[in-house]
This record gives sequence, C-alpha cells and structure tokens, in this order.
Amino acid sequence: MPDIYAKHDSQELYFRTPFGAVKPKDNVILRLEGKNIGKVELEIILFDGHRMSVPMEQRWAGDMQIFEKNIHIKEEHIGIINYYFTIYAYNQVFYYGNNHDGLGGEGRIYNKNPPYYQITVYREFKVPAWYKEGIVYQIFVDRFCNGNEDGKVLNPKKNSFIYANWDDEPMYIKDDKGDIKRWEFYGGNLKGVIKKLDYLKSLYVTVIYLNPIFESSSNHKYDTADYKKIDPMFGNEEIFKELCLEAEKRGIRIILDGVFSHTGADSVYFNKFGRYKALGAYQSKDSPYYNWYRFIQYPDIYECWWGIDNQPNVDELNRSYMDFIINDEDSVIKKWIKLGASGWRLDVADELPDPFIEQLKKEMKKTREDSVLIGEVWEDASNKISYSKSREYLFGHELDSVTNYPFRGAVISFLNGHITSHEFSRRMMSIYENYPPEAFYSNLNILGTHDTERILTMFHAKGDKAVLYMELAVAIQMTFPGVPLIYYGDEAGVKGGTDPDNRRTYPWGKENKYIMNLYRRLTSIRNKHDVFKKGNIRFYNSHQDILCFERFYGGNRAFVIVNRHPSNRICLDIPEQRLHMDMNPLSFKIIMDLWEI
Repeated sequence: MPDIYAKHDSQELYFRTPFGAVKPKDNVILRLEGKNIGKVELEIILFDGHRMSVPMEQRWAGDMQIFEKNIHIKEEHIGIINYYFTIYAYNQVFYYGNNHDGLGGEGRIYNKNPPYYQITVYREFKVPAWYKEGIVYQIFVDRFCNGNEDGKVLNPKKNSFIYANWDDEPMYIKDDKGDIKRWEFYGGNLKGVIKKLDYLKSLYVTVIYLNPIFESSSNHKYDTADYKKIDPMFGNEEIFKELCLEAEKRGIRIILDGVFSHTGADSVYFNKFGRYKALGAYQSKDSPYYNWYRFIQYPDIYECWWGIDNQPNVDELNRSYMDFIINDEDSVIKKWIKLGASGWRLDVADELPDPFIEQLKKEMKKTREDSVLIGEVWEDASNKISYSKSREYLFGHELDSVTNYPFRGAVISFLNGHITSHEFSRRMMSIYENYPPEAFYSNLNILGTHDTERILTMFHAKGDKAVLYMELAVAIQMTFPGVPLIYYGDEAGVKGGTDPDNRRTYPWGKENKYIMNLYRRLTSIRNKHDVFKKGNIRFYNSHQDILCFERFYGGNRAFVIVNRHPSNRICLDIPEQRLHMDMNPLSFKIIMDLWEI
C-alpha cells in the first residue's frame, strides 16, 4: 500500500459532531484526516437504499490534510444513514470504513468493500421516567409464589402434573418424539405476587414484568389460548386488578408479556383439539379466525413458530387480527391497560411486522399516555435485520425499550475472561453511539431471563468464587445506563442451566443471604443517586482486567471500578481524574465525588 495515512473515529467529536444518533434538522459534521491523499469523497447510503457520492472539502492543519463535510439531516432521512470514504491517492483508489467488527470508533483503510459506519436518525420521543429510572423484576408466575393460605393449587388442568414439593427441580414430561406429553406446574399465582409486593418494595423494585398470564395449556403461557382471560391457575380479572392497585400503592407498575406472533393450537382461535365452544380455524374455513393463520395444506399443515406445531403463526397484519389485538375499543392491549397494566413487552419482536408494532404503540399511548412498549430483541436493535428487512424499532415510532442482551453478553464475557475491559467498552460504546438517547437510557439491562442460564450458573466454572463474580456482574448492572432487570430468584442465589432448569421456584426461607444483601445494597445505591439513573458515561482503559467507567450528571460524578482478576491486586491510575488506588482481586468500588459509597 502506498505511504498514505487516514483516520476517522465516529466516537470522537473532532471527527464526527454531534456524537451518536441525530434528529431531523440536525447538522452532522464528518471529518477525515490524512497525509499524501489527492482527494476524498464521502459515500452515503440512505435507509431506502439511495446512494450518494459527495466530494469533501479540504484544508490543511500544519502538515495534516483535513477533509470535511457538513450533512444536513432531513425528515426523509429517518432510519439508518450508512457511510464510508473513498480515497484517491497515487492514481489508486482506497476506502476508509468501520473496523472489522463494526463497533464504531476508529476505522481503517481497505482495498475494497469497507464496512459501513452508521448514523441513526430518529424522530424525537419520550419514555416515561417511572420506567426509565426504575428497577424491573421479572416474574415467571407459576414458579414465584402460591398466595393461597392453604397452599392448594388453583384450578389444576386436566392431565397435568403437580409437583409434590415446591423445591423439586423442574423437568419436562415428553413422549418418544420429544413433544411435551403432560405440562407440569408448581402452583404459583397472582395472589402470590400480591403477597410479596412488600418484599419487592424492599428491593427498590418499581416495575414488575410478568411472563404471560393469559389462559394457556402450558406452564410458560407462550401458547396463548385466550388473550382476554387470565389463566384460571393464576387467578382472574378481579385478582389482576387488585394486583395493579396494590402495586400502585407501593409505587410499582405492572408490565405484561404480549405474545402476538402466534397463538396456541389449543386455543379459542385455532381450537385444534375441539376443547372450546368457538369455531376455530382448524375446524372450519368458515371460522372467523380462519384468515388469521397461514395454512399450507388445510387443516394439518400450517406455518408455526420455529416449527412447533402447538404454536401456529398468525398473519399479524390481517385486519381482523389487528382490530382484535390493537384497534377495537375492547382490544387486547386496551382491555388490560384499562384494568391497570402500564405497558407491554412484545415477545419475539423480530417476527412482528413494523406496521403492527407502530400501530400497537399508537393505540397503547392513546389509552394510557405514560405506558411503555418493550421489544424482545437479542442484538443491536438499531440496525437489526429480520426476514431480510431492516427493522424500524428505534426510530421514534415503535419501541420505547429493548431487551439488552448485548449488555448481558459483554458482562459475562468480560468477567469470564473472554474479552478485555477495552473490548467491553467498545461493545457498549457501539450501542451508546447507535441508539437514540431515550432508547439507550431505557435499555432493559438483563443478566438473565427465562430464556437464558441463570447468572450465578454462568460462573459455575469459578467454583467457590462464583458468587464473587456474580457480585461484580450485579455491580456493573446497577450502575450502568439503562433499566436493570432482576430475574426472580437471582437475588436469592437461585442457579439453573437452560430451560427448564432456569425456571426453578423461588426458594422462600432458603435464600442466599449474602447475595440478597448485595442486591439490596446496590439497588439502594441506584435508587438514591440520580447519577446512575440519568448520567452520561465515559470509559477509562487502564488495564485489561480493570473495568472503569464514570457516570456524571448535574454536577455529580461517580466512578465504578471492577477488578475481575481472581488473584492479582491491580493498581488503577487515572491521573486526569485524580484516581489512584489498588484494587483487590475480584472486587469493585463505587466512588461518588471521590468518596467511596
């Protein structure tokens, strides 16, 4: 390669101003510095695929060439603007693009096919403070608490299996084909959630996210049978209303899980087994629900979720289905919000069309202006592609928040020694750069859910030090921008591998007191200090085993320092911030205005 030099860093204000996502009417200044370059053209790819090649203006700063272009952002630019640079030098053509892993920041020169940089353009939106500044507690209802005084299980289902002991390990009862033969239950219910509201309040929980609670044959309820009825094993509408009222008295909101990409085969709508009085789509083409589904060969071959035939997919944009779920005055989303819910978490948002999500948010906000819409997304939601379509989750008209699985992955990878602290900061800075500020500070920061291994189990290879690694994970979670989520029982030291092991019951009376006290200490700190709810973030890279970041807001500053090394005491030295300290192995410190808290 000829002797040329070029540099652009999307996360440094000198090279790109302003930082991160932008709105229509903003101006974005892009700069590339270089040496021995003839000319540079800025290559722009708009969200609709339209491409532009724009000459950059050149000036000199000493012996350094500075190439600059001001882009005026327009309304029609909402979406993703991708860009890279074409460099002409020594009668050759080179390209400057993003780094190999596409995380933003400093890029590099390529001979061809450079990875793109990204500018997210969004329409301004606001997420209610009660959510954005809260702490979420996720409850898998059957496994949390049985609130009946006599301990009896409410309305057991036919041919179901009821565990004899609350602390039995969960299992699936399957046939020789691997299909579920009998569903098994422990008997947790909504009365149990009501009974434990004061406990949740003591953890500084302000939001309860309930896994699906509507009628269904399964224990997980992701195969909905009736969207407008609470499962009888969990309770009824009156108990749900009581839960919402009692939670509200304690400053706690309720968010429901909406499973709208598919229903259950054993449902009012599909009625494959004829257990409902309604004429289901499986039974007759004259069913009012027939057009909700996609039959390939009627009635036995139909589209279903991930090939699971007891969860037939629906056509979400079917007018009748959209009216039923969203638009009607007594639609599913409106009914439960009117009864007290404060928002919805959309299961498998990747499989819901953008117009469906947009309309759902619009009607939800009409019903309750301060409600919240969360989407289950496992990757960077700003540039997510599903079914060959670029999604519009974070452009201002769809989701308020997404499940931040990239955060979980980075925390676990760092603490298990698979990535350095610098790589952790690069991954998180990429999200910070790509998300609109409201979305970034509304990120649902998870360490575990019903779909993942328990966080304590993720450190099982650490032996008797696993709890200390979990402690570091929770410290990062509770001090990081976004909304922390506690998966029920994590705070009690519950372990568990993949499904169903990650859905063990809450160990009432047998909690790990050390972990419980850790959670209470850290949720208290987060609850008390606005800097952790609202503050900007800045990373400092001093040692690969030391994660150090600063939060700053309203004149207050806080530093979070984590030493992941199992045996080495490491010196942290950041002269510009007057930070100089020895960090013990497997320890963390939270420094508020240079005082440890």
